[in-house]
Amino acid sequence: MAEAVRLGRMTDTMEEGFLAEVSMKVGDKVKSGDTLAEIETDKATLPLESYVNGTVLFVAAKKGDTLKIGDLIGIIGKEGEDYSGLLNGAKVAEPAKAQVDTAAPAKKEEVKEVEVVEKTEEISTTSGPERLKASPLARVIAKEKGIDLTHVKGSGEEGRIIKRDLEQQATFSVAAIPQFTGKEGQRDVRVSQMRKAIAKRLLESKNSAPHFYLTYDINMDAAIALRTQLNAIWPAKVSFNDFVIKAVALALRQNPNINCSWLGDTIRYYDHIHIGMAVAVEDGLLVPVIKFADGKSMQQISVEAKAFAEKATSKKIMPQDMEGNTFTISNLGMFGIDEFTAIINPPDACILAVGGIRQEPGVVNGEIKVVNKMKVTMSCDHRVVDGASGSKFLQSLKKILEEPLRLLL
Repeated sequence: MAEAVRLGRMTDTMEEGFLAEVSMKVGDKVKSGDTLAEIETDKATLPLESYVNGTVLFVAAKKGDTLKIGDLIGIIGKEGEDYSGLLNGAKVAEPAKAQVDTAAPAKKEEVKEVEVVEKTEEISTTSGPERLKASPLARVIAKEKGIDLTHVKGSGEEGRIIKRDLEQQATFSVAAIPQFTGKEGQRDVRVSQMRKAIAKRLLESKNSAPHFYLTYDINMDAAIALRTQLNAIWPAKVSFNDFVIKAVALALRQNPNINCSWLGDTIRYYDHIHIGMAVAVEDGLLVPVIKFADGKSMQQISVEAKAFAEKATSKKIMPQDMEGNTFTISNLGMFGIDEFTAIINPPDACILAVGGIRQEPGVVNGEIKVVNKMKVTMSCDHRVVDGASGSKFLQSLKKILEEPLRLLL
């Protein structure tokens, strides 16, 4: 009996999918487990596998289609089998809208020639209230060659400017200015499922959660020294981001009222600590989750964080790798950003924005010295977290990072 292949919900938040690749065509023999298509979801590009054996009888969707949940993708059955019953009232995907090739030049009708020509004002021949003394011929030559007579010293009678005074002047001819012709153009790029999900999720977060922000400066001198020592002896090199992940996990253990979510009628406080780690990818942002971060060693966190980052950038990360966060960290320090604010990543109540380490003057034991400081800003959901509780968390984080041996206990 012929079976319809339809788009199912491949992630918990998925509402539609983009058909990135089609691996089947009519007449192909397939068996259970074979990949029929690649579906771009809101979190990752995932394979759509066949769950039956048979022959591809009909292909309803093509590469580039945007599919809704339940849309018909194809039909598999016995060769020659009648499958018309599956098409009656079938929900077939709408064809994809025409897209503009990002590598192609702008269409001719979208391009306008624009000539940019400098406007030249009349040459002034006055200086203050008195009129310049210049011969009529000198005035004509000056106007033709664009010479400002106020900057010319006359050699004629009573300082009168004459022809020979202009012959040695550097000319600035309007006619000699090359004209510039520019072209208007634009390109439209399809919004990926990931970018759609990011836009929807963060818009809802920003509009529904009343954000407020707390900023702290942290002295990283001791952390820098410890990292240098650890990387000299440990096979797995640790980054400052690993330091922050571990420090945040320990600070959450000391301040459990920050490790929570707003559920409307209730507030959920988590006993476990799962740290979301924002990773920039080509299409937007992914947030892998390091689970039970407070119980893991620095080396374990380092290895896991690197693996997640590689999987995210190579589009091999799975939806289950990005679920369960109770607190999120967004670090832009490696991009040279000193300070920024981040939008809360639901269902978390807080997100920590981490800037780069910078050198600046500071007072150490009563003396002015150059110190390495890192600025962090925590965005808090005011429905759950108050200023005092958020400040106490940042105080704990500061103490841990400024006395980093605590990270190794």
